[in-house]
Amino acid sequence: MQKDFRWKLILILIVLGISIWYAHPLDKKINLGLDLQGGMHLVLGVDAEKAVESSVSRNLGDIKELFSQKDIQTESIIKEGNKIVIKTKGKDDEEKVRKSIGNEYPSLDVKASDNRIELSMTNKEINNIKEHAVLQALETIRNRIDEFGVAEPTIQKQSESQILVQLPGIKDIERAKKLIGRTALLEFKVVDDEGDLGKALKGEIPNGDIIAYEKKADKESGKADRMPYLLKDKTLMTGDAISNAQVSFNCGDKTPPCIALTFNPQGARLFERVTAENVNKRLAIVLDGNIHSAPMINEKISGGRAIITGSFSDTEAMDVAIVLRAGALPAPIQILEDRTVGPSLGNDSIKKGVTSAIIGGILVVIFMIIYYKLSGIIANIALVLNIVILLGALAGFGATLTLPGIAGIILTIGMAVDANVLIYERIREELRSGRTPRSAVDIGFSKAFVTIFDSNLTTLITAIVLYLFGTGPVKGFAITLTIGLVASMFTAVFVSRFIFDLILGRKEIKKISI
Repeated sequence: MQKDFRWKLILILIVLGISIWYAHPLDKKINLGLDLQGGMHLVLGVDAEKAVESSVSRNLGDIKELFSQKDIQTESIIKEGNKIVIKTKGKDDEEKVRKSIGNEYPSLDVKASDNRIELSMTNKEINNIKEHAVLQALETIRNRIDEFGVAEPTIQKQSESQILVQLPGIKDIERAKKLIGRTALLEFKVVDDEGDLGKALKGEIPNGDIIAYEKKADKESGKADRMPYLLKDKTLMTGDAISNAQVSFNCGDKTPPCIALTFNPQGARLFERVTAENVNKRLAIVLDGNIHSAPMINEKISGGRAIITGSFSDTEAMDVAIVLRAGALPAPIQILEDRTVGPSLGNDSIKKGVTSAIIGGILVVIFMIIYYKLSGIIANIALVLNIVILLGALAGFGATLTLPGIAGIILTIGMAVDANVLIYERIREELRSGRTPRSAVDIGFSKAFVTIFDSNLTTLITAIVLYLFGTGPVKGFAITLTIGLVASMFTAVFVSRFIFDLILGRKEIKKISI
């Protein structure tokens, strides 16, 4: 018997010690949710149709490149909506086109008549592109926010084309919005120095060229001018080739800060080839349609590194580096819902939640002492231990405490003593039937355990479902409720029983206060 007491006491002390260790200091260990400390709540809409259009445009460029390699002659290759229309010069060319498309693009539907071939994606392919665009946008936004450094953000898919973003405790809300919504499409294009920029600005743009602008900011006056460039429309490289991007102050003869790029192995080889093929030409580095620099390529560049210079502030350079590391969004996004929760509301919620928890706890403690006397004090000891374990577990798992989470703690207080009530009422019945205190306690705990376990198990299943399918605040409630249920099983059944055994084991007691 002494051995049983010893290991039970050691286990209780270990659990109590670990809980206090993790929970102290409480205000430093537990993350507060959006509703308690304020922050930003966004619902973003992903324009998945743009992802489909981009996919069609990529296919168009790839098909032109394929026909050029295979020397297949066509009158025209254009994009009409989400279709690619190819006009051939005759039946022989039409057959070559159909055969090449069938071999290289088996997922495209092909319709041909009168030297006109229409290529379109299947509905299944379109749906896959849209779904992938939303999932990729979700992952890209998550990566950007992780780089930004927000504790316990909520980023999840809300519907087929919507993403929920909650950032608790964030201060610079406008910067976060820009960071989340930035497309971050990085392109490398050759500057067409042979073309006539003056005529292009008047509307006479050479075939295969585009006009883009570089923003030049005067740091003293703050004024910004836009310098036009005539660029080859063909994109030689994109940001997909980047493995890392960091802010750097080693910018050569350019004004710091700049952004140092490191390419992945495939990107390094491509960058080396691009620079080798364009020696003595300028290579424009274009981010989201704006030119940041257009340096002259003096020689082939090996080593897989490059820098982006421009009129960056330290913060702008940091944000550009973040979005380049996290990757470009696969489709534009727009803010459908924008709410800011002020910290004053959070403080008020915390005070009211803590006050209600304290009042509820005090009322439960008083009721248990009045109704069950000494046994009520034992139940209250178990209740205090339950709360300590709950707070320690929240801190240890890095859980986020929300206002519904506080409600879960209050509910846990009631459910913790509810288990004791079931046990005590069964002990009372056994005492009234003439059982000895020792026998009544043994039967009370053993018989009530099945009922307690069943009720807690069904509640636990509900809490798990809430966690799996609920959003942030609902998840907070589910987490505290789940931890509280497990803790109450330990305290109400194990700890309370240990205290009763400790009291009844010392001497033969003929009556217990219950």
